[in-house]
Amino acid sequence: MNAKLFIVVNVDWFFLSHRKDIAIAACKEGYDVTIVTKDTGKLKDIVALGLRVIDLPMNRSGQNIVEELNTCKFLYNLYKKEKPDIVHHVGLKTILWGTLAAKLAQVKGVVNAVSGLGIFFSEDNKSMVAKMLPKVLRFSHHRSNLAVIFQNDEDKNLFLKNRIITSQQAFYIKGSGVDLKQYCYTAEPNEGKIKVLLTARMIVEKGIWVLVEAAEKLRNKYQDKVEFLLCGGLDDNPKAIKKEELEEKCDGSYIQWLGYRTDVLDLLKQCHIVAFPSYYKEGLPKSLIEADAIGRPVVTTNSIGCKETVIDGYNGYLIPVKDSNALAEKLEILFENKDLREKMGRNSRTLAERDFSIENVIEKHLNIYSLLANSKL
Repeated sequence: MNAKLFIVVNVDWFFLSHRKDIAIAACKEGYDVTIVTKDTGKLKDIVALGLRVIDLPMNRSGQNIVEELNTCKFLYNLYKKEKPDIVHHVGLKTILWGTLAAKLAQVKGVVNAVSGLGIFFSEDNKSMVAKMLPKVLRFSHHRSNLAVIFQNDEDKNLFLKNRIITSQQAFYIKGSGVDLKQYCYTAEPNEGKIKVLLTARMIVEKGIWVLVEAAEKLRNKYQDKVEFLLCGGLDDNPKAIKKEELEEKCDGSYIQWLGYRTDVLDLLKQCHIVAFPSYYKEGLPKSLIEADAIGRPVVTTNSIGCKETVIDGYNGYLIPVKDSNALAEKLEILFENKDLREKMGRNSRTLAERDFSIENVIEKHLNIYSLLANSKL
């Protein structure tokens, strides 16, 4: 009988953007795959791929302890009933409650993908869930046949420092990967204004206002030559920016908020520079991997996750967090030098080919599934 694999992801759209290719490859490899995720309207798109789906009752950024324990109870009952051989939890919320449920339900193999530590490990989070987090994780991860995938060294070291895992349980995969054939190298547009693109959920810590401040510093000189494009939807995160705030800061021409878009690939091809001044606890931002693959210079922060996508001065620039002056300075260098933009863009593509191919990411995941299925961890 084929091994039963459950992939548990907080929301349906994140599964489609970050884990779809892995699930399809696992099916082809012979695994009986089920996706457990919250329905935000995209569940039908997962079903259309031929995958079985179970709706997950979970508030992605909620911190109400009763709600949280109900999520844990749901997963425990599901694992007891369905008896999956392997459960793959993606994201800290699902890792927190899913790993605990899997231990109590005696699931044979667990793989956890830490895709950034978000608000839960931030210094100013004093919620009960944040305080409980290391203790619950320590208990749930103390077991055999468990693997934890990290996208950067900082997250791995945090888990080791808190004695949540041993070094033998840690695996390193650089991001979610990108289809290098779909996201092929594309030269920057020759005509029109220079476009600076930021793609992210509209959360303060993603550096949205840092980019807006940098744009304002450059407005007098560049407002007829440059467009700043903020691409991303509103969010239920406590640090989310409100629609009215975005509309107040964006004038619709020099600084534009595009909202949630499904044509990010086309937007990347139409832009000249990708900026991402995030100080969120990122895993390894997919938007930056995609920017590298298309062949764009990237200006981002020298912080967790982001710095893995840029070699400073080679394919872009790394700047200090919350530093709109540094961001403005580096953007101006790129505005004034087309040859430099194109050279850095080609270097971004080289970096993507070396580190971020989806085939490489899929192969590493299938190897981990095989180890768990055969109780080798």
